[in-house]
Order: sequence, then C-alpha cells, then structure tokens
Amino acid sequence: MDHRSTAAREHDEHTNDLLRAAARAQGPERQRLLDEVVLDNLGLADAISRRYAGRGVELDELNQVACLGLVAAARRFDPARGSDFVSFAVPTILGEVKRYFRDHLWSLRPPRRIQEMHSAMTVATEELSQARGATPTAADLAHELGTELDDVWEAERAAECFSTISIDQRQHDAHEEGPALHEALGMPEAGYDAAEATVVLAAACRALPARDARILYLRFFRGWTQQEIGNDIGVTQMQVSRLLLRILRRLRQEIGSIDSEPGTGPRLSSQRHGYPPDHVRDGTAATGAERRRSRAAAR
Repeated sequence: MDHRSTAAREHDEHTNDLLRAAARAQGPERQRLLDEVVLDNLGLADAISRRYAGRGVELDELNQVACLGLVAAARRFDPARGSDFVSFAVPTILGEVKRYFRDHLWSLRPPRRIQEMHSAMTVATEELSQARGATPTAADLAHELGTELDDVWEAERAAECFSTISIDQRQHDAHEEGPALHEALGMPEAGYDAAEATVVLAAACRALPARDARILYLRFFRGWTQQEIGNDIGVTQMQVSRLLLRILRRLRQEIGSIDSEPGTGPRLSSQRHGYPPDHVRDGTAATGAERRRSRAAAR
C-alpha cells in the first residue's frame, strides 16, 4: 500500500474526527478544535493560492484569502452530511480566491467610485486646460473636484484599464522591431488543472463504498465495458449502467460546481492522471477466484 495514500487517508480521518468533535462542543472548546482543523490543512490553502499566483495579485495576499476560505469551510462544514472535509473545503477556498479576483483586480474592473472619479477628472482636465492654457496637475484636479490627492492618483493608475493593446502589436527598441506580445504569453498548464481535479476528487472517491469505487476504477481507469464490469461483480450490464449514473451523480453532488474563472478549472474526465482508492487498487490484479468471491459478495 502506498505510504503517501495511507498518510493522506489518516490525515483526512483525523480532520473529520476533529470536526465531529467540534460539532458536539461549544464555546472555547469548539473554537480550539476548529483552529486545529485550519492549522492541519494550511497546506491545502497554500496549494490553491500558488495555483493562481502570477495573475496580478501578490502570493502572500492570495494566501491570506485562501486561508480565510479555509476558515469559512471549517465553520460551515456539517459532519452530519457524511462527506469528506477536503471535498467540501476545496470548492469553498476556490470560491473565495476567485471572488477576490473579481472584486479587486482593477485592471479588469475598477470600483465604481474610481470609475466615477476618472470621468470627473476627464471633464475637469478639459475645463482647466482651456481656462489656464496648461495641463492641470494632480493637485489642481484634487482642488477642483474637492477630493483628496490620493484619490486622484488612484484614479490615474486605474485609468490604464480603459485602454487595451493588441497582442499582435510588436515591441520596438532603438535598433529593431521586437516580437509580438502574444509570442511572450505563457501557454496554459494542463498539469495544474489535473492536480486541482485530483485534489478535489481524491477525498470524494475515498468516501465511496468499496464496490462503487471498484466500478468507477474498472470503467475509467481500466477501460472495461459495462458488460465486463457486470461479469466481474455479478450483475447485468443494465444494472452497471444505473450504478455508474448513481455514483457519478453522488460525486457531482459532493464536489459541487466549480466555475472556470480566472483559471480553466478542473474537469472530471477519464484521463489516467490520478490514482484510484487503495481498496480498489489492491484488486487490480484480481485472480479468477478473487473475482468469483467478489461476485458472491455483491449478491
């Protein structure tokens, strides 16, 4: 058995034990248990914040947002639902990070107050330029509009979002024409999406009953047909079809919907980039006798 898989499962079980205890506790004891859950899962927040680094927000700032999402997940998690904390926490943290991008990344959408300030500055600049014959300074605009100088500077910086540059535009220096902007853009990293999807799916798959997990593994990792799976577990092809629909529906419900902004987001697929649960992987080389025992147990 893979040591890392064992350690991850033990970590998840410990986290869930803490949350069940917190649900029964009150006052300082409940807060102490929730704090321990957060501290034990800071690595999850760190991994998600690093996933979105380099997009216009400092990594430390992103990490703080992700940690706030982790705290919110610990407080909202309901152990009575029987789901795993990680499968609940990942979408919650992702939601906080993506909401932060939508609300704070001014290069895409400045706050309304700054947009209104920019419009007023445009009008004031035209009027003062005509009246004085010179372009007004930031201090002149602040005096004219009756606002703080910092507000004027803030609006000037945000003004960059009102213009765009074609990615086909070539850069120039004193001697020669440089490459187009699009040639310097990075390509999407599919590995990040696969890692994110694996984090989300791993806990949900570990929570599946042994037979459900084996059906999922045989279908999507081994590529067996529904008829072959039915022969293996002792049911009909039609029953396998219904079982698969039920299993996938359960996984979707536990994972929840994760939108694709600002990244591309995870996608559930049959690509073989993850590992099945240990209790399924242990049966990958099942003998004929083992398969017969499996079919007998299924009945």
